[in-house]
Amino acid sequence: MIQLPVKYVLLLAVAAVFCGIAPAVQDDEKNADWPVYGGNNAGNRYSSLVQINKDNVQNLKPAWTYDTGENNKPSERGMDIQCQPIVIDGIMYGTTPKLKVFAIDAATGKELWKFDPFEGKRPRYHPMRGVVYWSEGKNKRILFTAGPGLFALNAETGQLVKDFGKNGEVDFHDGLGDPETYGYDPYQFNIRNTTPGVIYKNLLITGSSVSEGGDALPGHIRAFDVRTGKVAWVFRTIPLSGEYGYNTWSKDSYKKLGGANCWAGMVIDEKRGMVFLGTGSPSVDFYGGARKGSNLFANCVIALNAATGKRVWHFQTVHHDLWDRDIPCPPNLITVRRNGRMIDAVAQATKDGYIFVFDRDTGKPLFPVKEVPVPHAQPLPGEQPWSTQPVPSKPAPFANQTLTEADITTRTPEAHGYVLDRFRNSNKGSKNQPPDLLGGLLYGIGGGAEWGGTAADPNGVMYVNGNNMLWWLKMRDGKSGQEGQALSKGAVLFNANCAACHATDSKGATASAVTQAYPVLKDIGQRMNREQIGALLETGRGRMPSFQHISKEDRTAIVNFLLNMERKPAANDIHAQTAEVAKSNADFPYRPPYINNGNVQFRDQDNYPAIKPPWGTLNAVDLNTGEYLWKVTLGEYPELSKQGIPPTGTENHGGPVVTAGGLLFIAATYDEKLRAFDTKTGKILWEYKLPAGGFATPITYMVNGKQYIAIAAGGTRYGLKPGGTYVAFALGSAPAPASAPGLKSRVKGR
Repeated sequence: MIQLPVKYVLLLAVAAVFCGIAPAVQDDEKNADWPVYGGNNAGNRYSSLVQINKDNVQNLKPAWTYDTGENNKPSERGMDIQCQPIVIDGIMYGTTPKLKVFAIDAATGKELWKFDPFEGKRPRYHPMRGVVYWSEGKNKRILFTAGPGLFALNAETGQLVKDFGKNGEVDFHDGLGDPETYGYDPYQFNIRNTTPGVIYKNLLITGSSVSEGGDALPGHIRAFDVRTGKVAWVFRTIPLSGEYGYNTWSKDSYKKLGGANCWAGMVIDEKRGMVFLGTGSPSVDFYGGARKGSNLFANCVIALNAATGKRVWHFQTVHHDLWDRDIPCPPNLITVRRNGRMIDAVAQATKDGYIFVFDRDTGKPLFPVKEVPVPHAQPLPGEQPWSTQPVPSKPAPFANQTLTEADITTRTPEAHGYVLDRFRNSNKGSKNQPPDLLGGLLYGIGGGAEWGGTAADPNGVMYVNGNNMLWWLKMRDGKSGQEGQALSKGAVLFNANCAACHATDSKGATASAVTQAYPVLKDIGQRMNREQIGALLETGRGRMPSFQHISKEDRTAIVNFLLNMERKPAANDIHAQTAEVAKSNADFPYRPPYINNGNVQFRDQDNYPAIKPPWGTLNAVDLNTGEYLWKVTLGEYPELSKQGIPPTGTENHGGPVVTAGGLLFIAATYDEKLRAFDTKTGKILWEYKLPAGGFATPITYMVNGKQYIAIAAGGTRYGLKPGGTYVAFALGSAPAPASAPGLKSRVKGR
């Protein structure tokens, strides 16, 4: 076995420290962990390992596969694995499609233990992207959330830690507030977490994932004591009366609206004692009539004191969000050279393809940000769009911004005509045009950047994958049906709980045009029976949360509505109109007067993106200068490639990992491949067809002198086959002497 020469270990360590990027835990020359989500506290997704490098990556072979035993049946279709596992002392910890947590030998894939958080309970499925490790002496814990529960496990045995919360579990609603403050009981509504939190000393700091609709809970940032599970501090992202930011909302907005949550993850600067995070949009996504103002702290990059939760600084990337432009991934802590000096910075990629770069201490943008005037043409009644939106001068956007006729697909004459007809019958112009009843085509509802995150190397270069996908957004009256008819109880409940994501009919888009977002529910009775729909509402699946927080009677009413089995209420049927949705508070759940048509991704009649390629890209951006080093397409449609069409790129979910060996590894694409790119040129050096789509972010680590690349292959997105395995790769033959070509000169020049 070839060991890494000491001079390179030292050189890489110096480079990492010099640039402010903590490397993966390096126990010795033969072992290196991947200890946290994102690889290190800075969230760089960067490794100093060089055993696998540009010269030998073509020798990369599967080393082992771990089968979770799930997602193998057609009935389980829809649950993917988005988890980026962690590796501690040669043990890998991750999650299964059914949210079980496992520990396996990271060198062999042999299972050591597995824990089911729903044993003896009704499950509540949702995406889960990782777990958190904490240790103090011999006390070693794995912390994670599943449904509304926060759990602590003994990392060595997988058993619940009995002195954490109540027998190892804490109610994840803790710290959100009380009925006296809000006028409703937060414990009665849905909450979960899709991305793991971070550890600061003995605190677990975490965000949450909440509803997109009128029953969205507030997205407050909370710290839990790792030993006891008790809430240590709370930062309220929707301020109460008298708190900073309260005047950026309508009066008492906190009593009826939620969201402004950090679902994408956060990072820690331990030296400064600061936690950095990004928040999502306020509820409801596409109508803000009840929240006039800029709406702090929604859509913000925020720096908090990690010990106390006190705000240090914030920057709002979208004012009064009307387009669901959540900050979709964790910030990235980097060090860059600006005006002849090194600056510790925080970089944030966004859904609409921007990269904001801030001074880590002050929040001052390192590249000028302009407040650009935006149109106010024909907003919905009661809506007051914000007059400007922030646009960074550099870097240039990595995703499309506006749609013109020249952008429409020319893949075939039929596809061009199909899309052109919709284009000519839609609102056009600024991407910040307020949603309306006519409908418009726009980018950014799905990134741009996505939850897989960005990577950065010690030279201040950020790597980000992007999506250029078109969405069809049309609003409709949320309080009455067609021709002013009164709504049934099930229809009111559907509008309150489901309409933010799902359309009930396919008007305005073909069925194929929406399969990549959330399914159209028209004729769902032809695909699922009553029992299957009811079970899905109860447990959730994939991106869909469980609706156990609403009564069985109300879930039955929704099922009846979907199956067209409800009686039609009379126009004066007040009971049916109100549906007793808000028993404790007349304002919550909030029932907006206008709701969207479901998250509808617009494609051509053959289910290909409706615009010209590239549809997915991979980008390298020098954040010292704000200039792009390269941009390449990411992914392909195999059938189009067979027709002689150059790679188009595809929609991609999952992020990159970068190594000192000059490599970037990423899967994420429709074609189910894991690829290795040259970080200098963007050239593909190696690719491998996974057993199912890899819609997660890979990791790299070393055990007993061997470097591994590992990724979850969970499938199911884009209508692809499901999967339930983790796959690890290593060099198939004895590696050449490890080195990091060119690193010495790069460091010297910095």
